[in-house]
Parts: sequence; structure tokens; C-alpha cells
Amino acid sequence: MRALQIAATGMTAQQTRVEVISNNLANMSTTGYNARRAEFADLHYQQVTAPGAISAADGTVVPTGIQIGLGVRPTAVSVNLQQGSLSQTGGDLDLAIEGPGYLEVTLPSGGAAYTRDGALKRSADGQIVTSDGYVVAPGITIPADAKSLTINASGEVYAYFAGQTAPQLLGQLTLAGFTNDKGLEATGSNLFLETAASGSATIAAPGQSGLGTLRQGYLEESSVDAVREITDLIEAQRGYELNAKVITAADQMLGATAQVR
Repeated sequence: MRALQIAATGMTAQQTRVEVISNNLANMSTTGYNARRAEFADLHYQQVTAPGAISAADGTVVPTGIQIGLGVRPTAVSVNLQQGSLSQTGGDLDLAIEGPGYLEVTLPSGGAAYTRDGALKRSADGQIVTSDGYVVAPGITIPADAKSLTINASGEVYAYFAGQTAPQLLGQLTLAGFTNDKGLEATGSNLFLETAASGSATIAAPGQSGLGTLRQGYLEESSVDAVREITDLIEAQRGYELNAKVITAADQMLGATAQVR
């Protein structure tokens, strides 16, 4: 009774899909979050009669054969790289990336991570950091006596001081681009790590090398579409229930077989 194992793989697949959807819905308000989508593929087939096999002594060829599928398996959880809408905050260190690209941050280990969460902060030392305290590359320090900041579309950070009309350039923020953004490894806290699948990071100023630009005073909202997620959730739930019914039906068939006298 292959139906038991086949339906079990179907239930596992729909469970995975529900888990991905629930994570999307949980991150509806996460800054810079991109929705994920579970992808599946059918398992290998049992070749009872292979297509093209000879079925008789006269050389008759079977046109289609008999191939019994053995279920489904998850292949990937891919990221939808759709740009989220921009929400105006007015914060001096709130930055939204318009277009492709990631801000590079330095982890405590010294390694690099990447994020689209532009809700930046100012540390006790005056450095521009993320909400978790990671320094944003290239490591710009804001003087304690700076009255205000201006960050233009190309990432140049200017500070205004009392008694001075002209702003002072503190440095320039950069963005990182990847050949395959979907190959980045998500580690939580809105951070991604470079992998062999993503390719090496290309660091450039915003607006160059195909990268996006920065918009000060805005944050990128989550790209999760709640209506679509709820629709997919209902579909996944129905798929799970149908596979469960297959198991029930297969069990009843086995029970009927066992009672044959």
C-alpha cells in the first residue's frame, strides 16, 4: 500500500509550507523583511513498466508504461526579492534602500554580514550601528557636538555643527550586491551571510554597479502580502487534510483486506 507513504510525504510537505507561511505572517512588521516561499518537487518513480519497453513477442512497444510516483519532497525555501514599500519616519539615521543592495555590518567575530534593515542607531562611541550594536561599514563616527546629520542618496554622511554654515563630510556608506541574492544565508536579526551560492559581495557606493540608492528618513517595510499569505495558508491546510484522508482511506482498505476470509 504505497498510498500510506505517499500521503505521509504530502502531509510533511504541507506542514513545511504552513511553517514558511507562519514565519512570513509573523514578520509582517519586520523592517526590510522579504517573504519566503516553499518549493517542492516530486520524488522518484517506480518503473513498473518502462516507457518504450517491448510488451509482446512481435516487438510491440509500450507507448507510455507504468510509472508509480512515490510522493513529494521540499527542494527550497526561496526569498521573494520584491521591494517593500517605504515608510516615512523622519529619523536622521533611518535609511531605506531603493533598489538592490545590502548594508554591510561587522560582526563581533570580525566577519561581515549584510542587512536591508536601515533602522540605524548611534553608539556611545558615536559610531553608526544597527539595532543590535553591529558597526555599519565602513565605520563612520559621528562627533559628539554634531547638531544634525544629512545622508544623501549616494551614501555621503554630512554633519552640521553650531556656528558653521557648511556641513562636514564624515564618510560615505557603501552597499553590497550579490550575483544570487537568494543564495544568502539568513541568520536572524535581519542579517544575511555570504555563501558559495550567493557569490562574493560586490562593494560599491549607492547608485553605482547596479546597486540602489539611499533615502534618509524612511524605512523599508516588510514585503509580506497578508491576503496572499492567508490564501496560501487555506490552500496548504486543505492539502494537508486531503493527504490525511488518503491515509484514512488506505487504512480502511488494509482493514478490509485483513478481514477477508
